[in-house]
Amino acid sequence: MGLTILFGVFFLGLVVGAPVAFAVGLAAVVTFMYEGLPLFVAFQRILSGISVFSLLAIPFFIFAGELMLHGGISQRLVRLASAAVGRVRGGLGMVNVSSSMLFGGISGSAVADTSALGSILIPVMKEKGYDADYSVNVTVTSSIAGVVIPPSHNMILYAVAAGGGISITQLFVAGIVPGVLMCGLLAIAAYIVAVKRGYRGETFPGWRALAISFVVATPGLLTAVIIVGGVLSGILTVTESGAFGAIYAILITGLVYRELSWNAFKQAVYQAVRTTALVMILVACASAFSYLLALYNVPELLSTALLGITDNPYVILLLLNLILLALGMIMDMAALILICTPIFLPVATQFGMDPIQFGIIMMINLGLGLCTPPVGACLFVGSVIGKIKIEQAVRTIWPFYLALFAALMLVTYVPALSMALPELMR
Repeated sequence: MGLTILFGVFFLGLVVGAPVAFAVGLAAVVTFMYEGLPLFVAFQRILSGISVFSLLAIPFFIFAGELMLHGGISQRLVRLASAAVGRVRGGLGMVNVSSSMLFGGISGSAVADTSALGSILIPVMKEKGYDADYSVNVTVTSSIAGVVIPPSHNMILYAVAAGGGISITQLFVAGIVPGVLMCGLLAIAAYIVAVKRGYRGETFPGWRALAISFVVATPGLLTAVIIVGGVLSGILTVTESGAFGAIYAILITGLVYRELSWNAFKQAVYQAVRTTALVMILVACASAFSYLLALYNVPELLSTALLGITDNPYVILLLLNLILLALGMIMDMAALILICTPIFLPVATQFGMDPIQFGIIMMINLGLGLCTPPVGACLFVGSVIGKIKIEQAVRTIWPFYLALFAALMLVTYVPALSMALPELMR
């Protein structure tokens, strides 16, 4: 009964339009009251959820991403990608994917990727004769690189939700190969669709122009080197690297590129504070929610239910993927990470999967949810920028979905794709 109340109140909150964080918190408090547990225990769990040192890295990553968005780095990355791969058939589609890979490795946010690069590339692609649905589909699906390629604040949330013991550094490293693989498969899909529709490539500007674009974009690219390199080298902690990355982003966008105006800086601060507050409230409420999930032995119940269907580990992993994909279509990514990790991680590890590999699988799964209706934030942003209806974009997006699903299956059933680099660090 307690479990029914917990999920019943939660879904009721979603139906009436309450913010996800408040729906999670209210469900936890009502269930605590039903069980007769002291409410101070619930609030202790809420406070303990955000009393985690590694969470300090999240505002720094978010702030650095906002500075990238408002400081002119995205435009330079687009010019570099255009000079490098724009001459391929459907060249601007290739530019879109490669720009997302570069920018995703700096901002760590799929929505920021869609907003920054979409506002630049989608109008240009439409002007060059590309269909609006193609332009939006490439932009939206390639933006998932932001949640897989490090640094990604969603990986920090996963490490916290897993209850500790998972190295954020190894999570970052584990996302490199799957992120590049994902973008590679998307590039192939973009090329095939471009050829089918008869799109042409851009004129190659020459090696000198390519070299100049690289030099100009290098200061921005170094943001990712500072953040990720500082962590991998052991010189900086994740939090310290985020702080240095944010400081470096201010210096580059303000003093080198000189495109970070005072109004743009205030906007970056406002957006970073707003996003951080939303994430922290969600983390706090999800901590109490997760406590009740453990109290009711939900992971064990799920494992028993899945074993009642089949004991084949390959089928079990496929079912976990399908469940996460379905949930990603109806809920926000951060909320799902915090709620689903305590439920699904024990099941995955029971069948021999490393927690780090499962973390990458979860990032790809829930990243797909950002591209799918009805709660696809990236799909919504891309459609608004492209000035088309979501239904129009979804109608032709299936080749890109197939590419992402292929990447997901490869990462699920070929552990080396995500585990080879972390194993080198152990």
